[in-house]
Amino acid sequence: MGDGNGWVRCACGNTHWGLHGAAGLLVTSGERVLLQLRAGWTHNGGTWALPGGARDSHEDALTAALREVREETSLDVDTVTVYDEVVDEHGPWSYTTILARAAAPTEVAGTNDESEAVRWFAVDDVATLPLHYGFAATWPVLRERLPASGTDAAGSER
Repeated sequence: MGDGNGWVRCACGNTHWGLHGAAGLLVTSGERVLLQLRAGWTHNGGTWALPGGARDSHEDALTAALREVREETSLDVDTVTVYDEVVDEHGPWSYTTILARAAAPTEVAGTNDESEAVRWFAVDDVATLPLHYGFAATWPVLRERLPASGTDAAGSER
């Protein structure tokens, strides 16, 4: 266990997990994105969100996001290419979404009890899912940062 586990009450009035903030990874493969169904016992459980979690004091957002993905899913993070990040600031707390591309949607599974499922979804279907409230609020901004339609996951024209 790292030193980032714990709750923070921030300027927005909500309570967030991660004493030093939190980070997650949004992986896209063309028209699909990878999401995690959060286990019922977790904060806002039973909703779809990004694999991610609390940052430890010695970690930058990228390091934390990749560590969390390794802990929660079977995704081989060495096969993705990071291309952007989006920071959702809440005063003393922030959530950083690292955006990455995968060459193709590979078979992925949850690897610990924080995930009920891990699955690829069509980008157009994401907003119809029961989403974690933080991810739901940030999704419109994140969607704008995904590769434009007509490009593949590597950013090349089709």
